[in-house]
Amino acid sequence: MSKSHVLVIPYPAQGHINPMIQFSKRLASKGLQVTAVIFSSQALLEHTQLGSVGVVTIDCQSHEEAKISIDDYLKQFQATVTLKLRELVAELKNSSGYPICCLVYDSLMPWVLETARQLGLSAASFFTQSCAVDTVYYHIHEGQLKIPLEKLPLTFSRPPALEITDLPSFVQGLESKSEYSSLLNLVVSQFSNFREADWIFVNTFNTLEEEAVNWLASQRSIKPIGPTIPSVYLDRQLEDDREYGLSLFKPNLYGCKEWLDSKETGSVVYVSYGSMAALGEEQMAEIAWGLKRSGCYFLWVVRESEKKKLPSNFAEESSEKGLIVTWSQQLEVLAHKSVGCFMTHCGWNSTLEALSLGVPMVAMPQWTDQPTNAKYIADVWHVGVRVEVNQKRIVTKEEVERCIREVMESERSNVIRKNSDKWKKLVKMAVDEGGSSDKNIEEFVTEVVCKSKGIIE
Repeated sequence: MSKSHVLVIPYPAQGHINPMIQFSKRLASKGLQVTAVIFSSQALLEHTQLGSVGVVTIDCQSHEEAKISIDDYLKQFQATVTLKLRELVAELKNSSGYPICCLVYDSLMPWVLETARQLGLSAASFFTQSCAVDTVYYHIHEGQLKIPLEKLPLTFSRPPALEITDLPSFVQGLESKSEYSSLLNLVVSQFSNFREADWIFVNTFNTLEEEAVNWLASQRSIKPIGPTIPSVYLDRQLEDDREYGLSLFKPNLYGCKEWLDSKETGSVVYVSYGSMAALGEEQMAEIAWGLKRSGCYFLWVVRESEKKKLPSNFAEESSEKGLIVTWSQQLEVLAHKSVGCFMTHCGWNSTLEALSLGVPMVAMPQWTDQPTNAKYIADVWHVGVRVEVNQKRIVTKEEVERCIREVMESERSNVIRKNSDKWKKLVKMAVDEGGSSDKNIEEFVTEVVCKSKGIIE
């Protein structure tokens, strides 16, 4: 029997590739033919297949490699993708035997919709960030929130109210960093054809952000389908789905599991600031000494490019309590019984991973959507605490110690752990068979098959 063939197109960044690959696996498990397109100049991919998902890699420089302005890079990227997609749709029809019927594209690439229409295809936009963050950008796009900011706090219907420090960095720091203007335009442009796409997916689930989901859904129909985490950590519906499958970085697995295995349950602080954050030397030192002052065991991911910022001899001096690695399999670490706290930059993927595994958090946001995610971690879901910065925008060692102790050993830690366990259960309910996210994926599969019958037949 002929299959409906869907082409999934992530923006070339790890935090965008991972959720869209996981979504691809879900679609394939429901009977669709799925091919994911990865734009990268790195040879990430010896893979041409990830389980039942086909993978095509197209050579494309990153912004760092191109060494041009953000605006010029985005124009260049759009031109490359537009050209390659047309060729790829034709090639896949011949090679797979199943013509493409739908493009699922990262919402940061709204112009893909025009290509889909020109090719006579259905199209779906996939928003990889939280619904709360999406709603902020939507308000800006519609002129309901003016930049520079005029009216705060911002509420969408009921609390939480967002103060300026809770807004995405591209909004609150527009005057301090010149590149933020280009990046703000990029994230706001996600809504340029919001009402024209056939489907809108959001990497969240209904009960997690009920107010924001309901508000955005009042503007047009949306499908929350998250969290997009490998199945083994959630519902176990997808056989052998243990990891995301594609990484821009090579994990340093040596010694991690053995070290964690030697520690007591809930005794380790896991520290990771993702693939892009670059902290200053002073901030790195404050984190280092704060970890040491806490007296807790810690596993700290410090990328190779960041290691020179560590205090001299810190790794050696703290070796009895800490292990420093250049990268790790984050899900495997978070799922380990010895991890009792996740000190994180609050990227949306990392936040969803911690929620899915019931791990309390110390929220230390750096940029983009992270301040808003940190607001929800501390004040809405009550699954962690948020650090406070001093006048120099530095988190001091005393503050690092205070926050770790509050999550690991204070009276409040019991409430935080109870809430973390609650959200872990709610995540599984959403993605399990018959859950809200699972139903939304089922509905899409049914709809796309019906829409594509004319193309396939």
